[in-house]
Amino acid sequence: MGRLFRAKFVNKIVENLLVFIIKLIYLTCKKEFIGEAPRSKPVVVLFWHEKLAFMPFIFSSCWQGRNANVMISDHKDGQVISDIISHFGIGSIRGSSSKGALKVFLSAIKSIHNGIDVVITPDGPRGPRHSISDGSVAVAQKTGVNLIVLSYTASRFWQFNSWDKMILPKPFCKLTYYIGNEFGLEGLDMQEAKALIAKKFNEVDNII
Repeated sequence: MGRLFRAKFVNKIVENLLVFIIKLIYLTCKKEFIGEAPRSKPVVVLFWHEKLAFMPFIFSSCWQGRNANVMISDHKDGQVISDIISHFGIGSIRGSSSKGALKVFLSAIKSIHNGIDVVITPDGPRGPRHSISDGSVAVAQKTGVNLIVLSYTASRFWQFNSWDKMILPKPFCKLTYYIGNEFGLEGLDMQEAKALIAKKFNEVDNII
């Protein structure tokens, strides 16, 4: 019991330290936001896993009056991410493609029906990098809602040697966030839908 308590205590310290660091870096940066958050119906929100570290700020800055739940792996790292994003008022849907996939899918559908945006990193949690999962298509098509692609660039950043090449913006850099236009997947099969999503990501990359 004592060992479990100490582990939870250490994890909480690490969690708060990470939140403090990224918030401190963010405060030093010059910010620009391109595009607008959706104003009415819930949407499926997509961004690449490599942009995870600083993406919560687009929700705290632009998503006022809207709620969002992020689909996150049941892995230990997923718990860390879930704890961190809770500091930004963002909820989570926990699960994986290998275990409990149906439960996660149904939870995402329920979130949409309750008016809550569902956020997915289509190449997470293990890649391949910049691939598009079936789930990101299935949730949107099952509910009939539109999708939005998010991204950001940093004028200076560190890049980790991880599968996703995750970036961490450096202090005093310029952050440019982009919120894409809504688009739907009506009438498209799985491969056509994935091709359209990939095209929307490429459009974002070309803009910023």
